[in-house]
Amino acid sequence: MKKIEDLKVQIFADGADKLEMLDMYSKPYIKGMTTNPTLMKKVGITDYRAFSKDILTQIKDKPLSFEVFSDDFEEMERQAIEIASWGENVYVKIPVINSRNESNLEVIRRLLEKNIKVNITCVFTKTHIDSIYAELNGQTTPFIVSVFAGSIADTGVEPYDTVKHAVDTFAMGANVEILWAGVKEIMAIKYAIDYKCHIITVPDAVFDRFSRIGLNLEEMACNKVKSFNNEAENIRII
Repeated sequence: MKKIEDLKVQIFADGADKLEMLDMYSKPYIKGMTTNPTLMKKVGITDYRAFSKDILTQIKDKPLSFEVFSDDFEEMERQAIEIASWGENVYVKIPVINSRNESNLEVIRRLLEKNIKVNITCVFTKTHIDSIYAELNGQTTPFIVSVFAGSIADTGVEPYDTVKHAVDTFAMGANVEILWAGVKEIMAIKYAIDYKCHIITVPDAVFDRFSRIGLNLEEMACNKVKSFNNEAENIRII
């Protein structure tokens, strides 16, 4: 592992808080940004269009993904066309399926044919990946395949084979980037790089651990014991 600035993978930041997004945008090692309805709700955004257009006045030269809100195919496509019109650096996030487990790929294909860049999100299985390839192989408009590796791992299933399958499946697609979504530990970044993922999304909690890369384990053990001792100073001894 190397310092964050030297990693051979693009780092995207998730967010919906304007000040935090602009802070991450200012960092040269952040190559793009993503957001989603959950993050927007968390920070109390009620006007999606106004928020998005406002942030795009300051983030113009890095990819920024905004998600559609509809489960209906026709409305999904309408929203995607509008969202794409907000900026040349915009990717439209669309889940690979809707909430009824119906494929959204026909809509995505039509958008790509209109030269709208898409971030295909909520990819959990090899079946999802194979269906994306079957529907979209040969498209020339750039698109991202976001494998939810962190969420897969939360179920107790190792996500590595799924990520590798995505990378291998689209290895010849110069316009396709594979994104490891939801990095939750430093070792996941190492695996993403080893598997030749193009992009990773990293939350703040993991950014804070980058300073530990390369530390001597014996020294870390001593420092950890010291911290335990310091924190126990005001606790009554047995």
